[in-house]
Amino acid sequence: MTDTLNPRTGRTPGRTPGPEGPQAPHLPQVPPHQQLPKSPVSPESPKSPDSPAPRAAGAARRGPGAWRPRLELTALLVATAVLNLWNLGASGWANAFYSAAAQAGSQDWTAWFFGSSDAANAITVDKPPASLWVMGLSVRLFGLSPWSILVPQALMGVGTVWLVYLAVRRAAAPATADPRLAHRAGLLAAAVMALSPVAVLMFRFNNPDALLVLLMTAAAYAVLRSIQDARLRWLLFAGVLLGFGFLTKQLQVLLVVPGFSLAYLLAAPAGLGRRIVHLLGAGVAMAAAAGWWLAAVELIPAADRPYIGGSQNNSILELTLGYNGLGRLSGDETGSVGGSNGWGTPGLFRLLNSEFGGQIAWLLPSVLLLGAGLLWLGRRAPRTDAVRASVIIWGSWVAVTGLTFSFMAGIIHPYYMVALAPGIAGLAGLGSVLLWQRRDQPVAAAVLAAAIAAAGAMASELLGRTATFVPWLRWVVLLGALAAACLVLAAAAPGCQRLGFQGTGVKASGMKASRAMARTTAALAVAAALAGPLAYSLSTAATAHSGSIVSAGPAVSGRGGAGIPAAFGGFGGPAAGNGNGTFTGTVRGPGVGGAGGMGGLLGASTPSAALVTALQTNAGKFTWAAAVVGSNNAAGYQLATQLPVMAVGGFNGTDPAPMLAQFQQYVADGKIHYFIAGRMMQGESGSNDAARIAAWVQDNFTAQTVGGTSVYQLAR
Repeated sequence: MTDTLNPRTGRTPGRTPGPEGPQAPHLPQVPPHQQLPKSPVSPESPKSPDSPAPRAAGAARRGPGAWRPRLELTALLVATAVLNLWNLGASGWANAFYSAAAQAGSQDWTAWFFGSSDAANAITVDKPPASLWVMGLSVRLFGLSPWSILVPQALMGVGTVWLVYLAVRRAAAPATADPRLAHRAGLLAAAVMALSPVAVLMFRFNNPDALLVLLMTAAAYAVLRSIQDARLRWLLFAGVLLGFGFLTKQLQVLLVVPGFSLAYLLAAPAGLGRRIVHLLGAGVAMAAAAGWWLAAVELIPAADRPYIGGSQNNSILELTLGYNGLGRLSGDETGSVGGSNGWGTPGLFRLLNSEFGGQIAWLLPSVLLLGAGLLWLGRRAPRTDAVRASVIIWGSWVAVTGLTFSFMAGIIHPYYMVALAPGIAGLAGLGSVLLWQRRDQPVAAAVLAAAIAAAGAMASELLGRTATFVPWLRWVVLLGALAAACLVLAAAAPGCQRLGFQGTGVKASGMKASRAMARTTAALAVAAALAGPLAYSLSTAATAHSGSIVSAGPAVSGRGGAGIPAAFGGFGGPAAGNGNGTFTGTVRGPGVGGAGGMGGLLGASTPSAALVTALQTNAGKFTWAAAVVGSNNAAGYQLATQLPVMAVGGFNGTDPAPMLAQFQQYVADGKIHYFIAGRMMQGESGSNDAARIAAWVQDNFTAQTVGGTSVYQLAR
């Protein structure tokens, strides 16, 4: 019988009564012919599962197979790096909104600390600055270029894949009692993470989501370490990581906290009182890791820092609880564009529709089945069981985040789905290998076969939405998955013992045939499950993505504008993108500025050489080389000139920053050289100061055309 080892003592819980009574092994009995030799190194010995490869003793330590796990992991990480870095510069500035802020932070430490859109610190981006800290430092070190901005995200992707591997292998090691199987579980989970199409997209892009996913995955690993090693410092470290996750994308990081807390509360090897105290300590660590920056913003006088973009009252707390917080759930986001369910209809199956399905849903039904199967088979496992704790960590991650995304009524984009990728990957690797090891058991075989069939069916459905994208692949994947599912069920059938699939009394030839059949079935199942995501990921890596709203994979029928709201012609409306999930056009709307501006709400401006020269002339005399309504409009001019450009009204043009009187004072003081005209859609709520400023400029200054763009010279 394969017993679960106690994470602290290495003893067999099923045979040693503890304070909670006799404990049963985690999963049902494994037949002798399927048991692999146990490693002489326990998961708690100095050579823990987090070392690159647990070694056997004696001659085996020097054997050629000792390096195989390391080589396989290295190959996977190198392949991930290639996928994330290949042709990376083709996306240019990617999301110019954040690229301009990184450029500003590389020039001015105040802009770097607050996450300002410009080096003169007029206004911040509408997110906390943690991801900008990384990009800003990179630009300081290597100079301003698409590569210096995008490479950090690509490396974050490699780090996330590695952490998923470590976390899954650590949980699988005591359950399998074999480092080779634990390694395969981690490797499969890492491959699923690396090939999630939306993950490939976001680790090649410069949105905050890349850092957020890395921090949440690292926190999941730290929580699991704290449970297995009975060390509080790992739980406190998880709190610190989650705190910095808050400084990356605010309240979204809290979606994983309930599951992490529940896993520790149920499985940590300590008394209930101590577990509660430990969780409170982790909460304090999280609050401290995030709170120091929030306190600095609130305590520094508004006159001595930039305006907090995305808020209506220059408040980071308002931004946290409103535009980036509860407003995302309710749809009541003051200053937003596309409200009143303009971002699609919430519902239970939202993540499977044409907007979001191809991003993340490939294995979503399958991992829910695998997680449920593990919980059922491990229902009699000891309280401290690492597998159950891992299922709670990854499963709650998927459930809570998925349900939140499904029913939120506010702003939501397809690329948000990257937050689901680590949870899906963790369940896929852990569930597949542990159920595969016990496939002779009817329940395990049925769940595993259902999960394989579900993966094939989901892939066939998603691939069928791309009529011109490798149309034959959907049928190959479906047939392969169904064949693999049938083979798994056949192996569990009583008659298979006579056919040589399994059994304890078979001859050597029968055992060889059994192993060959098992390897064929496993390879077929993995290939069928990952072929669709792989094809989508390669398509994503081969496509340049830019703008504020992007999505992975090829063009999909029924996907209007790749996550662009109905107000802009998206979500089932006329196509508003370029067919590859990138919005490139200018959003036109009433009353903000005059004609001639390029860029808009979602796409950055591309100034002419003549306009760049005009903005750079005598630029040292002015605080801002120019002012223009909207952050994306400003970003293009700023990146082209590397000079501060004021984003009037912030991202949506609806922030009261600056107000008309303040802008007039800037002009009177000679701080702004040019005002660049342009029109962009404005939200139904929020400040109208941007429109008032544009009208005042038009009424009091004379327009001139420079390089095809209308500009107003405000100072000489």
